[in-house]
Amino acid sequence: QVQLVESGGDLVQAGGSLRLSCVASGSMFGVNVMGWYRQAPGKQRELVATITRSNNINYADSIKGRFAISRDNAKDTVYLQMNSLKPEDTAVYYCLVVDWRLENYWGRGTQVTVFE
Repeated sequence: QVQLVESGGDLVQAGGSLRLSCVASGSMFGVNVMGWYRQAPGKQRELVATITRSNNINYADSIKGRFAISRDNAKDTVYLQMNSLKPEDTAVYYCLVVDWRLENYWGRGTQVTVFE
């Protein structure tokens, strides 16, 4: 069984910062790609950022320059540092892990709410 444990979501004022963490554990066939997606009310789930084991990174245009993704391969952990937060960043943020057999695993999500 695979489990993704997310943490760090909170209520924060516009302009503030948060750091999300996601720890992967269980019987997956090794962690390959890790990343973050988000879903705001009334919108489809969208890519935030992904990162490979060799630190190749892909960011959504909407957060480029404000957010930074990183990972600790020894701990199977992915982070999302979120700076200069805007109200439009309000969403449930979901952790994604893809293993070496291309199986996808999703976290249950953590709520980020940004207020004026």
